[in-house]
Amino acid sequence: MARSSPRRAGDDGVLLATGVVFAVALLVHGADHARRGLDELPAAVFWLGNLQTVGALFTLFLVFTRHRWAPLAAIAIGFASAFGFTVVHLLPDWGVLSDAFPGAEAHADVTGFSWFAALFEIGADLAFGGAGVRVLRGRREPLAVA
Repeated sequence: MARSSPRRAGDDGVLLATGVVFAVALLVHGADHARRGLDELPAAVFWLGNLQTVGALFTLFLVFTRHRWAPLAAIAIGFASAFGFTVVHLLPDWGVLSDAFPGAEAHADVTGFSWFAALFEIGADLAFGGAGVRVLRGRREPLAVA
């Protein structure tokens, strides 16, 4: 059974709404890093975080301009970011790609706000990726590669 236009418009609205939440989470997480001090981050985490931010901003541009590739970009950046933030912040220190909250040293200034920011970001990432999946499933025509 074919989906109607209102269903697709609703799905696009979910992508836009989760995009707003994703953008807020990105800002909150970034604010926590600024509060804690960027000089505390391992260089690899700093640069991967910057790369993720560029990808997130590009994805948000695609979403808010309603570009046809927006759902795929939301899936890619949403799920990749959720995975990345989980392994960087929630696992115990495991090397150069770690800014671990469990067992963090006092100089790392990890607070309840840090935990909130990271968990908010991860949840928003998953919701954003999930919204991209929902939009793609709701499309009647497959995404043609041009």
